[in-house]
Amino acid sequence: MNNTETIPAADIRLARKVRQACIEAAQEGFKDASMSGLCAEGAMESAISAIQKLDIEKLIQQ
Repeated sequence: MNNTETIPAADIRLARKVRQACIEAAQEGFKDASMSGLCAEGAMESAISAIQKLDIEKLIQQ
C-alpha cells in the first residue's frame, strides 16, 4: 500500500527518522552484546532493549 499522498511530508520524514534510529540502535545493541559473549538470543534481547531506550522526544525535536 503506497498511500503517501495523504500523509503529510513532515510525518513521513519523522517516521523514516524514527525507523532509521531503531535500526541503528538494534544493530549497535546486537553488536555490543555479541562482542560481550552473549548468545544470539541474548544479543537479540539487547537489540530490542536498545530500541526501547531510544529517546523519542529527542528524535522528534531534532
